[in-house]
Amino acid sequence: MTTDAAPRHDWTLAEIDALFTLPFNDLLFQAQQVHREHFDANAVQVSTLLSIKTGACPEDCKYCPQSGHYNTQLEKEKLLEIEKVVAQAKAAKEAGASRFCMGAAWRSPRDKDLLVVEEMVRQVKALGLETCMTLGMVDGEQAQRLAAAGLDYYNHNLDTSPDYYGEIITTRTYGDRLETLATVREAGMKVCSGGILGMGEDARDRSALLQQLAKLDPHPESVPINMLVKVPGTPLENVEDLDPIEFIRAIAVARIIMPQSHVRLSAGREQMSESTQALAFLAGANSIFYGDKLLTTGNPQADRDKALFTKLGLHPETRETCHSDDARQAQLARTIAEQETRQRAAALAVDVAVDINVT
Repeated sequence: MTTDAAPRHDWTLAEIDALFTLPFNDLLFQAQQVHREHFDANAVQVSTLLSIKTGACPEDCKYCPQSGHYNTQLEKEKLLEIEKVVAQAKAAKEAGASRFCMGAAWRSPRDKDLLVVEEMVRQVKALGLETCMTLGMVDGEQAQRLAAAGLDYYNHNLDTSPDYYGEIITTRTYGDRLETLATVREAGMKVCSGGILGMGEDARDRSALLQQLAKLDPHPESVPINMLVKVPGTPLENVEDLDPIEFIRAIAVARIIMPQSHVRLSAGREQMSESTQALAFLAGANSIFYGDKLLTTGNPQADRDKALFTKLGLHPETRETCHSDDARQAQLARTIAEQETRQRAAALAVDVAVDINVT
């Protein structure tokens, strides 16, 4: 379903705080109404995420087991061979995924690595899957190369609020993240950007994070809402757990203020009960990662997800944009030809009308 109401980009912190403090039933009812205006309420977009280069990242993100600053016993792996990535993508498609996401633990990709990544994108797209990459910061030329290779989505999370950001990361600024998002949007790619909850932030930080995402124009097409997975060896391994109800509230508020975005129930599902996940779907989550792992942390296995979908009456969303580059180019050529035909017909009609009036 669609509505003519334009999404807002001017949400104030007071307005978002007010949503968070609504009675729980009222908040979920409002989120469910917004959700049904824009989406099939029982369809969930399914993505699979693969780590194509693991560990030794120079960033110091306090939640991340891949950071080279912490000893998390994570085995480092170099960039995967293209054939292995394509094999994983085929398996993901057979398991029901419509989008294949690839993540590399880099601050920013090197040109020689980007050549390999571009070929990964081309070959995965040829399978009929949407493609998504998270490679750290990219400049304009790199973004244009990825777009030219056919990359559909670029993921770059804001993680938390601007005020709390310095407590979590010091090696990259909030401005760096916003600049990367603007760069990939300029190159014509769709944006996947969200955050992580449960990192010791307060309620106002959760409001401020969602406000920053809603300020992006257009809103991110995909908004992953992650629950912190506490990894031994990281500075956040002993942080206090976030109340699951507060997490569900964040899902609902994200749905209300970014009505046309896919809100993804992302990391942390391994630790969530079926009831919590069901509430997340009721609150407006309509996308998940599906498979055994999210980069390096656990994720419910596909069979368990299928069983949960059956129990809740959910089904994978059918994506109409999963075409190879050749198919997309052919469709574009047909569209241009149709437009030219209509323009010629309109011009001919004008000429005929002029001739009649003159006579």
